[in-house]
Amino acid sequence: QVQLVESGGGLVQPGGSLRLSCAASGSAISLYYMGWYRQAPGKQRELVAHITSGGTTNYADSVKGRFTISRDNAKNTVYLQMNSLIPEDTAVYYCNARSPFAQNSWGQGTQVTVSS
Repeated sequence: QVQLVESGGGLVQPGGSLRLSCAASGSAISLYYMGWYRQAPGKQRELVAHITSGGTTNYADSVKGRFTISRDNAKNTVYLQMNSLIPEDTAVYYCNARSPFAQNSWGQGTQVTVSS
């Protein structure tokens, strides 16, 4: 099973940017369906963005035009570039990997706080 480690979270002012990274180990993720999710306090975990093995992307309406998901299979890493951040983006962000056999793996999460 693949292991995932997120990094890049932190405190940022509204309008700022952050780049999250999800480093995978234990298995090559080139055929995996990768996603970023987030969970704010008192709310359910929600899908932010996902990217297929072929590079097709999809985004939640709330982040379209501001966030970009990408993958570097050579580095076994997935990224989430977050621009024009707003306070409503504050959450713990989780990386998810789904194998071709539908096995799911999750990272431990990284906190993103958008506040002035």
